[in-house]
Amino acid sequence: MTSKTKTCPICKKPRQAQFAPFCSSRCRDRDLAQWFGDGYAVPGRPAMPEEIAGEIIRDDRD
Repeated sequence: MTSKTKTCPICKKPRQAQFAPFCSSRCRDRDLAQWFGDGYAVPGRPAMPEEIAGEIIRDDRD
């Protein structure tokens, strides 16, 4: 049985436990910047502002 080393999803270098699932703080920060900059997206239609407001109101009542 061959064990496959998992790699960093950003640069494909071996992962480091300290920064898992990344190899370094640099790659971890690059991934975070992708999320903040809308580099990643969840498939589906954009939410309407009224739907978002309805969710906020519902959460406050719980």
